[in-house]
Amino acid sequence: MNPLVYFWLAFKASLFSTSGTGNLPSMHDDLLARGWATDRQFAESLAVGQVSPGPSGLWVISLGYLIDGLRGALLTLVAITLPPLLILAVERLYRRVKHHPAVEGFVRGLGLAVVGIFIPVLFRILASAGWDIKTFVITAAAIVAGATRRVPVIVVLIVAGVVSALLG
Repeated sequence: MNPLVYFWLAFKASLFSTSGTGNLPSMHDDLLARGWATDRQFAESLAVGQVSPGPSGLWVISLGYLIDGLRGALLTLVAITLPPLLILAVERLYRRVKHHPAVEGFVRGLGLAVVGIFIPVLFRILASAGWDIKTFVITAAAIVAGATRRVPVIVVLIVAGVVSALLG
């Protein structure tokens, strides 16, 4: 793995994402195409990111660690920290034009595009787990529980793990 290329890929994914997991599709496509990561590593790092304290976007640091150890984690940390600092500079301009209809439409469209890109990546990660009735039920229950926002993510992950182990 080339550390500079990896840094650029993590930076680019963070720069063009809109949320904690908004960088997932870009990172997934770029790293899988190069053979630097697997779907399993993505699934594991997403799970670690959900159960860890702090922002959900820190899942990518776990991915960096799984890919290249401490160096990968540190490269990822720096790469995902720089775009928010750039955004602080852009925010001053945005404050002046945010109520313009074109800007509002652009931001809304950008959010919808991220969701649209995220869905196929989600299905590829789920496919790597192997589809059967057990994985379908666990996935459906997790989606319903997550959609209600009344069940903490940690509880969903623990219950899913226990159910999977019991149905084993």
